[in-house]
Formats: sequence, C-alpha cells, structure tokens
Amino acid sequence: MDSYTIAAPPVDLGSQLTLQDIGRIAAGGAVTIGPAAQQRMAEASDALARMVKERRRIYGVTTGFGPLAEHHVLPEQAERLQRSLVYHLASGVGAPLPVAQVRAVMAARAGTLARGFSGIGASTFSLLLDLLNQGVSPVVPEMGTVGASGDLTPLSHIALVLLGEGEAFVDGERLSGAGALARAGLHPIRLGRKEGLALVNGTAAMTGIAALNGVRSRALLDLSLRAALANAELFGGHQEAFDPRFGTVRPHPGQLWAHAELGRLACGSTRLTGSEQPPPVLETLPDDDGVLHYRAMPQDPYSIRCVPQLLGAVRDQLDHHDRIVETELNSATDNPLVFADDGHVLHGGNFFGQHVAYASDSLMLAVIGIAVHAERCLARLTDPRRNEGLPAFLTGGTVGLDSGMMGAQVTATALVAEMRSLAIPASIQSIPTNADNQDVVTMGTIAARKTARLVELCGHVLAIHAIALSQAIDFAGGPSAGFAASSRTLAARVRRTVPPLGRDRSLAADIAALADDFLSLAPERA
Repeated sequence: MDSYTIAAPPVDLGSQLTLQDIGRIAAGGAVTIGPAAQQRMAEASDALARMVKERRRIYGVTTGFGPLAEHHVLPEQAERLQRSLVYHLASGVGAPLPVAQVRAVMAARAGTLARGFSGIGASTFSLLLDLLNQGVSPVVPEMGTVGASGDLTPLSHIALVLLGEGEAFVDGERLSGAGALARAGLHPIRLGRKEGLALVNGTAAMTGIAALNGVRSRALLDLSLRAALANAELFGGHQEAFDPRFGTVRPHPGQLWAHAELGRLACGSTRLTGSEQPPPVLETLPDDDGVLHYRAMPQDPYSIRCVPQLLGAVRDQLDHHDRIVETELNSATDNPLVFADDGHVLHGGNFFGQHVAYASDSLMLAVIGIAVHAERCLARLTDPRRNEGLPAFLTGGTVGLDSGMMGAQVTATALVAEMRSLAIPASIQSIPTNADNQDVVTMGTIAARKTARLVELCGHVLAIHAIALSQAIDFAGGPSAGFAASSRTLAARVRRTVPPLGRDRSLAADIAALADDFLSLAPERA
C-alpha cells in the first residue's frame, strides 16, 4: 500500500466525497464521520426499528433474500438471517484484491451508509471506520460478483471480518479475522436488523476501484502530456500544432485543455520549431520538373502533431468517468432504502451498477489510447532510421555490442498488445443468474478491475517511454540544452529512480520502480 506521508485531516465520509478523498484513504489516510451524518444514520436506524417492531414486511429484514423473498421471516430471527446472508455470499475466488483497492471499497461503502438511508446501527458503522483507521484490511477474493445487487460477494468478505471471521491483513501479515481485530484492539459485532444487508448491498466494490482508476489515470494523463512535449522537443516539433486556435474552432473541452496545457508546459523551450506566418514563399528556382524535391516538412507525424486531439479526447473520457464515479460515491445504493422523514421503505434497484460499468469500459479505451501513443513515440525515438541522429535504440555503450533500449521497446509493444487483448467491454456481458431474479446484470466490478489492470500496464509503458526520453535528452545535450522546465522536471523525476544507461544492464527493476512511482496514490515527491 502507498504511504500517505503528508499530514492531512481525516476524510469525513459523511461529506461530499471526491475521487481524491478515496485515493487518500486507499493510501492510508484516516477517516471520520461528522455529527450531521451520525444523525441521519440514527434516524434511519430508529425508523427501521419501529417498523420491525410493528412486524412490517421489509425485504431482507423480515423476508428471505433474492428469489427466497417469498418466505417471510419473523423479527426474532434477525441476527441469524443477517449472518446467514453474509455466510452464503462469502464465496469469492481468486487472488486477494490489493490492500489499496480494499480500503477504497470500504471507504465507498461507508460513504454510502453515511448518506443515512441504510438503517445501519452506530456500533457496526463505527467498527467499519475503525478497520480503516487501524489498518485492518480484509482479505477479499477478486472474483465472484456480477455487479447487479451491487457487489454482494466482495462486500461479504469484508463483513466477515466485522464478525471476527474471515481473514485480514495487518501490517502486511495475513491473519484470521479474529486475530486481526485483536491485534488492532477491536471487538467483533453482532448483526442487527438489516445490518448484514446494509454492509453487502450496493456498488462499493466497483465504485471504490473505479475511483482509484480515475485518480491514477489522471496522473498518467499528465505524465503523458509532459512526455509528448519532451518528445516533440527532441524532434524539433512544430509548435503551431499546439496553437489554441485549433481548439477554438473545435471546442471539445479536453482539446481546449490540451492546447492550453501544452502552451503552458512549452514555455521557455528553444527546441520547438516556431510558427512562420504568413507561410514562407516557395523558392524561385524550381527543379527541371517543376517540383522542389526533398525540402523541409511543414508539419510533423501524427504522434506529435495530433497530441492535443488525442490526449484531449482522453481527458474528456476521463472527466466523464470521474463525474459518474463521484456521483456514485455520494449516492445511496442499497435496497431497500429507508426514508426516515416520512417512514417509507422503498424497494428498488439503486444497487444496479450500470453507470459505473459503462464508465469503466469507456475509461479502459482511453487508457489504451495513452499507451498506444507512448509506444509509437518510443518506437520512433529508438529507431535509428527515424530518430534524427540519436544512437540506435539510445544505446549508451557500443552500438552493436550493446543494444540499449531495444529489449525495453519490445516489452512496451508486448504490453500494448496485452492491453488490447483485455479490451472487450465487460458491461455488455450480462448473464442471467440467481434463478432469473437477477435476469440482467452489469458486470461493473469486472469492468473496474479490468480497467485497473490496464492502468497498471499503461503505467509500465509510460515508465519505459520516460526512461527512453531521459536517455535521449542526455544525448541531446542534457536537460539544460533548451528543454522546457516541464521536460527538465520529467527527466529529473526519472533520474531519481533510474540512472543513465551506459553499457547494457537489466532494466526490469528500473521499469518496475518507475512505474510504481507513476502509479502511486501518495502525493508526488518534490
């Protein structure tokens, strides 16, 4: 798990949450709850208690679950009913989700409960917050949810630990749930009316993971833009392609942002080719055939010229994704919902994670776009036929005896191919289940998990590209040789982790370390 090293106040999970809040919590940040949210939750819990005392028919409280809701359950069986729910749903398989993702999921679930429509009791909610603040991370198998009644399976594995069962990580050690609680000085709870359902019903798994995807993707987009500028500087790219007037006449918000940001980042660069306006006049002595052969190109390849359009489109997709996920973070996604103000209990489908599923799949495509662009820039930068005099494969030793970035460039190509192989949308994979009670499902958590994997792979592609850029900048006279401050900062960031490449050495550890830095949820080091 990333270490959140900068002192920051705890995140109030009852306030309006942002993706950055979830990122802070995932990286180890503390959480709290304000009095307004406590009051909301208490009122819903009291309203639910009154209705149970009146023996009202409420799904999952005085009925069975799913297609078994036709079996009505007496209030006296509340604890057994809720515990049985957690037990039968805790059937996930696969490797454990990363601790950062589990913390994000717990924070997303607690934020939903704090909206005050779930009917959860104060002691159960407090223990969920205590797990976050004491560093207890339940072991949650990565597979087993279809994202329809929300994320029942992964959330049940979290609920098990609140019962003193299951397993959890504490300080990197895998313990029994009871042992983890004891290590943290905490005590298991007994589930009251609807509390099992409140813990497991909702879109928290897909939403928490998607929130981290948004945070990491935004960092990668910033890196990609800086890398694109450094690449343009190395090739003497034409700055006029970044002119904001292109955005003015094609005003997609992301493209407008990219033009403005490239203009800001390029300040101080002497390596870009300036715009010559009006365009220069052709030479007066044409060749015999009336054509002036092999003169300077007036524009660059698309990997330089179309950066505002390409990365601007990524920005628009990312903004769309983040808006959807932030709305979901601040929503009540249970069934049923308890409205304490009028005593109504509404049965519906707010757990249905289609918004997040579609948003995750759309972000998946944008992340692949970042990686494809980086890999194509890297290919040109390492190719001795196209890299305008730089050593073949940016070799720091003896060309032929040493191969420089050749192997790493092939790795980047393989990573892009692997990313493309994962690009089938999950959100269209609905399969009826649960005796056709869940006859349409969203697969939102599969979409979010898959996008998380693609973000990770993209981070490695960008790491390889950044290492190559820093090597090329050194060959071009060093960062002070007319490069913009942005490019100098990027090169310095690489050099904090990766030394220059002289004679060939294994780059695997360097790539992994730099990718970890690029994907970190902690604030960037100065």
